Amino acid sequence: MEEKAKIALVTGASRGLGKNTALALAKKGIGVIVTYCSSEAEANSVVSAIAKIGGQAVALHLDTSDTKTFEDFVVKVKQSLQDNWQTEQFDFLVNNAGIGVYATFAETTEEDFDRLMNIHVKGVFFLTQKLLPLIKDGGRIVNLSSGLARITLPGYAAYASMKGAIEVLTRYMAKELGSRQIAVNVVAPGAIETDFGGGAVRDNPEINSFIASQTALGRVGVPDDIGGAIASLLSEENRWVNAQRIEVSGGQSL
Repeated sequence: MEEKAKIALVTGASRGLGKNTALALAKKGIGVIVTYCSSEAEANSVVSAIAKIGGQAVALHLDTSDTKTFEDFVVKVKQSLQDNWQTEQFDFLVNNAGIGVYATFAETTEEDFDRLMNIHVKGVFFLTQKLLPLIKDGGRIVNLSSGLARITLPGYAAYASMKGAIEVLTRYMAKELGSRQIAVNVVAPGAIETDFGGGAVRDNPEINSFIASQTALGRVGVPDDIGGAIASLLSEENRWVNAQRIEVSGGQSL
């Protein structure tokens, strides 16, 4: 009997690292549920790009900051799995959706703090909890952290604190979901040229060259450096990697 294709759900996959991860997974023959918050057209273009390479994908709306919507989202995921893959569960969850807020510790507002908390910590915690029945035993979860949880750069106190929380949460998930043979790891990208945080790393030559000078491999990261790493981590060859923080930064600030 032919084994069913594996399926991944990637949050925040209409652009940036999420888009790159979705494409990298599709190239490995994995079906993808792409989620988007505001960029429906961009999400649909990711689905089209996956179809062009012979893959299968579907786009679903999800606001990871609003936990009240999660139950309805789970219903939509169930329906999508049935309609597109004739199955009831998926294999891989990539908690990628996120925003960047640049503000010093002294100037960070409570509103910005709450927004970051709702998306990066509360959203990841409760979305994963709600999706647990749909994740196959033996499946995998990848949470996204940041090099900023290790490297300290002024202006990211709130954002990096959220990512620190995710790194601890990842270990607890791995411990508690181990009985279901679900491995949980965290990938921490270094500075990447995307539109994240207003595109500062990509568009500001001074920031770009400074980071390149602090990186062992001598350049700033690009999305292709990350999506492939996440897809590789979800491969069968990496099934024994669990509860690990894997930084993908080219050796930044060693």
